[in-house]
Amino acid sequence: MTPTAASFAHHDALAALGRSLQAARYRFVTVTPATHRRVNGRPENAWAHDLRGVFGWSRPFRAGVLPDALDGPLRAAGLAAPVDADGNDIADGQAPAGWRSLVRASTIGEHLYFHSAWPTRDADAVFFGPDTYRYTAALKRVLGAHGSLHRPVRRAIDIGAGAGPGAIELALRCRDATVYATDIKPAALALADVNANVNDAHNVVPCRSDLLDGVDGGFDLVMSNPPYILDPDALTYRHGGGAHGAELSIRIVHAALDRLHPGGSLLLYTGVAIVDGADPFLDAIRGRLDGGTDCWSYEELDPDIFGGQLGCDGYERVERIAAVWLHAVRRG
Repeated sequence: MTPTAASFAHHDALAALGRSLQAARYRFVTVTPATHRRVNGRPENAWAHDLRGVFGWSRPFRAGVLPDALDGPLRAAGLAAPVDADGNDIADGQAPAGWRSLVRASTIGEHLYFHSAWPTRDADAVFFGPDTYRYTAALKRVLGAHGSLHRPVRRAIDIGAGAGPGAIELALRCRDATVYATDIKPAALALADVNANVNDAHNVVPCRSDLLDGVDGGFDLVMSNPPYILDPDALTYRHGGGAHGAELSIRIVHAALDRLHPGGSLLLYTGVAIVDGADPFLDAIRGRLDGGTDCWSYEELDPDIFGGQLGCDGYERVERIAAVWLHAVRRG
């Protein structure tokens, strides 16, 4: 069960839980779903015995595992689901053998982010994983490189922000900027709002937007880590549409270059299906980049991700999926 936006209505209780986890020096790095499944499948990991088991590994937990300072806010936020002796969800009225958290908490350095509990099977799941770490690392590298951005960042937007890590990491480094964390999912926006609060990123503005349709005006910086998988179930946090999942990323490039101020930057992290040694995504956007930018750079951050996807329908000719980073500066 994935909580809806209504589940996060107790904003203050969830924010209090986040601050308590930070005070406890909680740390957790989120792994791939396949690794998560393998680690949780070990017999000794059937039930959680500590904070990382409850909030990181999404294991069921029994009474007494959580201290009152954490158990209270979790229940106040309505995010503790009862489970039976096998760790499965139970119906109302049945005596629980334990509970499980309906949110997961991951960390990037000192910063804590709530997102959907594992496994993320539902259409409205708010995803966070290894791609998030690559995305924020690439972002921080650009922000830390002298002269990488051609104009000061006063107004920025993260398209498909999910739980908000990209927007928040930017906002904490550009305190004078207004950073819009946009998404089409109410649950994502609710979590981005909580996470901004927990991390004291008060210049983040969560708002609903399909690409850039929900926010007016121009931007100094447009950034995104969109879905890029061709998903047969069209789950919004995975499905990029079009040939091999590239459609959404292509649309983002065009939308961003239409709305950036002159000298403004597009920072895009995405996955690309490589077919017979060729990069169809780059081929699709090269003309727009050459015609509408002063400069652009494009690099593979990881040559082989989501290898298991190659066995799925639609990937018969794909030899690998690469994680790529695009930095384009709109023509002045």
